[in-house]
Amino acid sequence: MNPETIYVAPLSLVEATVADARVSHLVTLINGETLISTPPSIGPDRHLRLAMNDICEPQPGLVLPCETHVEDLVRFALEWDRQAPLLIHCWAGISRSTAAAFISLCALNPEADELELARALRRASPTAYPNRLLVTLADEALSRDGRMLAAVEDIGRGQIAEEAQVFVLPALLAA
Repeated sequence: MNPETIYVAPLSLVEATVADARVSHLVTLINGETLISTPPSIGPDRHLRLAMNDICEPQPGLVLPCETHVEDLVRFALEWDRQAPLLIHCWAGISRSTAAAFISLCALNPEADELELARALRRASPTAYPNRLLVTLADEALSRDGRMLAAVEDIGRGQIAEEAQVFVLPALLAA
């Protein structure tokens, strides 16, 4: 098992993935009412909780992804020691978590081509549909000049599904 990997899962498969993949770090992107407890095998300082709804436009009573969410995610990804895998999850494993995985890949691979990273995401998950607002905010934060959003637009919507399967990506692109 390669420790320099990023797993992406729906909420329903977090517990099994934490155990099976022996992850050391966890990112939760889910609404504030559904935030999960930190699994016993993961230290509280290695669990980033980002409370937000899966929306791209303001809606009454819902939390829109914002710059602070992206800043916290990028910092967490860059501080991850890569001694054991990182797990990113949202409710269905399709939108917020795939956006966070793509953002993490872009942060960890600053010289990498965004389209290649997006295509790696698509190869790993036929259902990935990264949240466009999170990607847009990260594109700005990482100074990618619109290339991140263009890359996720290029890979398209993906297959429609209620819930994604767990998938894995290498954290670092081969040079």
